[in-house]
Amino acid sequence: MKSLLPLTLAATLLATGAQAVQIEVAYAYSSVFDPTMEQIMAAFSKAHPEIEVKFRATYEDYEDATNTILREAVANTLPDVSFQALNRQAILVERGIAKPLDPYIAAEPGFDAAGYHKAMLDLSTFGGQVYGLPFSVSTPIGFYNMDILRAAGIETVPTTWDEVISACRAVNAKGDHDALFWHWDISGNWLLQAAMWSQGVPMIQDGKFNMDNPEGLRALETAKAIFHDCAMKNISGGDASKQFAAGDLGMFFSSTAYVGFVDRSKTGDWDFVTGPYPGIGGAPKALPAGGNSAMLTSGSTDPEVLQAAWEFIKFTTSGEGAAAVALTTGYIPPNKAANDLLMDSFYAQNPNKMTAVTQLPLLSEWFAYPGDNGLAVTQAIEDGLESILVGDADDMEALRDEMIAEVNALLPH
Repeated sequence: MKSLLPLTLAATLLATGAQAVQIEVAYAYSSVFDPTMEQIMAAFSKAHPEIEVKFRATYEDYEDATNTILREAVANTLPDVSFQALNRQAILVERGIAKPLDPYIAAEPGFDAAGYHKAMLDLSTFGGQVYGLPFSVSTPIGFYNMDILRAAGIETVPTTWDEVISACRAVNAKGDHDALFWHWDISGNWLLQAAMWSQGVPMIQDGKFNMDNPEGLRALETAKAIFHDCAMKNISGGDASKQFAAGDLGMFFSSTAYVGFVDRSKTGDWDFVTGPYPGIGGAPKALPAGGNSAMLTSGSTDPEVLQAAWEFIKFTTSGEGAAAVALTTGYIPPNKAANDLLMDSFYAQNPNKMTAVTQLPLLSEWFAYPGDNGLAVTQAIEDGLESILVGDADDMEALRDEMIAEVNALLPH
């Protein structure tokens, strides 16, 4: 269900008055980002009392964010600012929905020194123009309940999927808790892309679905082992994160974004530890960069509205905004200036949030599937994974070949 909390925030936190310029903002994942936006708005409303921000009901996930804004473009009901997944920006640029930020950047004195990592800006640059400012960056990580693992005789976190599956068997043999949830259906086939990147192979190459290789087969066989050897339940990632926070799940593999949620929601005095994302047969060679950027998607032609939207984008992605992201979630702050605003001991005091930072050298592209059928491709791949989970698919080579044929038929020729 979409959260309506941000609408309450708008009513209680923001400036009012006849002269206020109103803008509308939309973002995904209320359980992750509501606390972040609360902290940002407490500061933004003081810095910009002349701007009133109305938050729309949050998108369920990044696919919902893209689908919603495509519909709103047709209906001419676009929000002024939209936070979109890094791998979904291109379609908004191609459709002319997102506006280039270069004119606003050029008018900002000292923008080059504002702390934005060039590599992060590059993630939102298309045709030589910047269409988004990075708001959050993530990597997949492992979440571990060490009390459950130690009770099963496991003293250290697994580093490979073979070790994970061995740990599953030990936890399941105890029979006291569920062993594992792997967030297989997280947005944009992110963790299947991680299974490919961890072997050093991109999932899209030369515009084609690149799983017609031993690495592709190994990725699906690994998924099958995770699902079946670990006796994984068919529940949602959100429910799994709550189960983990309640101390009833041994291992949870998902985005570092959930660290903040677990910290806030954790019940009981058990040992919560994060660890690097497991590899297939060894340490990962690469991992897909996750996260989102703030984009100017306004349908307004009023210069005051557009400037107000820019001020919000600039503030939320500034050092202060990036610090709020780091403090309230597990995301990596994409703005270097955030480091000056965080305590020197922040990561020493929050080692579970450091795990993703140590994986920064592994960051690789989170692929967006090209063409008008990009969202349909995402669903086709998710359907293939679900067929493994529910037991409809047992032959991984046959499934791989079916997925390759279906996906390539949807991609542009």
